[in-house]
Amino acid sequence: MFGNNFYKDPGRKSVTMNPKQEKIMSWDWDRLKQQQQSRGGGGGPPPMDEILEKFKKFKLPGGPLVVLVIAIMLVGATTFYTVKTDEVGIVQRFGRYVKTSQPGLNFKLPIGIEKVTKVNVKQIRTEEFGFSSARTDSRSRFQSGTQNISVALMLTGDLNVALVPWIVQYRVKNPYDFLFKVRNVRRILIDMSEATMRLVVGDRSINEVISKRDEIAVEARGLLQKELDQAQTGIHIVTIEMKRTNVPDAVQPSFNEVNQATQEKEQMIYQAREEYNKSIPAARGSAERTIKTAEGYALNRVNRAKGDASRFTSIYQEYIKAKDVTKRRLYLETMRTLFPKLGPKFIVDSEQKNILPLLNLTNQSGAEK
Repeated sequence: MFGNNFYKDPGRKSVTMNPKQEKIMSWDWDRLKQQQQSRGGGGGPPPMDEILEKFKKFKLPGGPLVVLVIAIMLVGATTFYTVKTDEVGIVQRFGRYVKTSQPGLNFKLPIGIEKVTKVNVKQIRTEEFGFSSARTDSRSRFQSGTQNISVALMLTGDLNVALVPWIVQYRVKNPYDFLFKVRNVRRILIDMSEATMRLVVGDRSINEVISKRDEIAVEARGLLQKELDQAQTGIHIVTIEMKRTNVPDAVQPSFNEVNQATQEKEQMIYQAREEYNKSIPAARGSAERTIKTAEGYALNRVNRAKGDASRFTSIYQEYIKAKDVTKRRLYLETMRTLFPKLGPKFIVDSEQKNILPLLNLTNQSGAEK
């Protein structure tokens, strides 16, 4: 049925094989037929070791040239590489850091000598703490709801419990430190973020934690960046965003009562201040008015006393110069002042001895004054 150089089929032309084809398809059909007969004529495939042996003897046409072309392609593919615009390439030679390559087409030694690790330095990465967002690409601190609550559960400075979820956004600023200085950068970022937030929240009251989230975020970002720089993580914190802060559901009713009592207290304080602002300024104004009146009265009395003293002094000076004239003038001035105040007056001659003619000295209506 089978021959060494050709195969004959009834009804077909004979096919003659050239030496190269004979070399490629150099199966030992007689031996194969004997093995099939020894296996009971099952017609199974030849053993695997025989197939491997045949393939070892198989050679491609133009063997050395093909091997050379493949080697050149392999060397070229592992020598030139491209770095994207938002990446840098960290080149290692036998595991040791050599250089940092910038975006574009770069060159390195072939595979096995130098290796390139590309690091995205512009991508903003996100870590979530205390909650899980709906985004599929988010990376939260924990995945289960119970653990999320435990991360966000914090003790404030006034010994209250608060739920404080937050987000940390960061990027790689030093690829060398990011790859080689810390074994697990994400792990240390998570631990330091949680420790920093608990430190900041522990210094504030529950009302400050709820109402002053922006201040807490700024303070936490500064402390976290300082700790990461000391650890040489190569990470830059872009921002820390505080989510809605609240108290646990179990203490929410009590917290609402406390808030209501606090609001009532504040309302009473405002009312008292309003009453104070009405009464105190009025009392102060009245006191100032009384003081000014007293000061005016005192000034008037002092000035009048000084005027009287000056007038007496000037009269005395004139009296010294002309006693009779001054005395008479004083007498007349005094009489002129007193007479209008005496009422009815009767003038009698000093030398009159009898009251003649008789005068009616009684008070009569129409009496001549």
